[in-house]
Amino acid sequence: MGLSEKVGDVLGARIEARLEEDVRKLTLPQHVAFIMDGNRRFAWSKAMNTQTGHRKGKQVLKNVMDWVLELGIEYMTVYALSTENLSSRTKKELRGLYDLYVEGLKEIAEDSKIHENRVKVQIIGHRELLPKRVIDAIENAEKVTENYSDFTFTVCLAYGGREEIVRAIRQLAKDHADGSLALEDIDETAVSKRLWTSHMPDPDLVIRTSGEERISNFLLWQSAYSELYFSDVFWPSFSRRDFLKAVNDYQLRRRRFGE
Repeated sequence: MGLSEKVGDVLGARIEARLEEDVRKLTLPQHVAFIMDGNRRFAWSKAMNTQTGHRKGKQVLKNVMDWVLELGIEYMTVYALSTENLSSRTKKELRGLYDLYVEGLKEIAEDSKIHENRVKVQIIGHRELLPKRVIDAIENAEKVTENYSDFTFTVCLAYGGREEIVRAIRQLAKDHADGSLALEDIDETAVSKRLWTSHMPDPDLVIRTSGEERISNFLLWQSAYSELYFSDVFWPSFSRRDFLKAVNDYQLRRRRFGE
């Protein structure tokens, strides 16, 4: 490592330390959600195969979870696989992703940090569309953490925001038809109670990586008043400093909630 690189590392560490100090002084978000975008483009930019990009992205997810726990943010939700991905990705890529999900969920179920911090793990989405080996890994991770409540880690798999809302509408229609829900009682609360996220607060901050500035069918109902932060880096390059910058940016905004 050259002198300039060493100096850069030292300055970078100081900047990160100062940023963390600022973040800890201000009100933290209760719930942060991530659209983990850019694994494939990261791989292509480095002349790597796509699976290597996804694997590097998996490691970054573990890092981000550590950073969230360090700050004491209670809820973390990630968008791992959309319903659109099920038809747009090749079978080979999907097999590789399923392998990573099984591996990652097994690691989470056995991770001492998960148990020490009493992190409840849950997966939302159309899990019936996933292979049995993935469903088995999901059920195991949920079972071994089902009694925890200090933190909640949610993975959206085979998930789509519009599909979730349609599902809630169907349940509302059913409840009204069988007489258990009066028409005048159908309001925002009634809808929220029928979403997969009914037991969670809406995200305060939604972070998307890779430079794209859209939410791509992610938590459409829940993010109505979320603060959005778009990072230019691909997900496998998302660093602790990038995370702290996003949180600090959120802290410096004035949330109006439609005022």
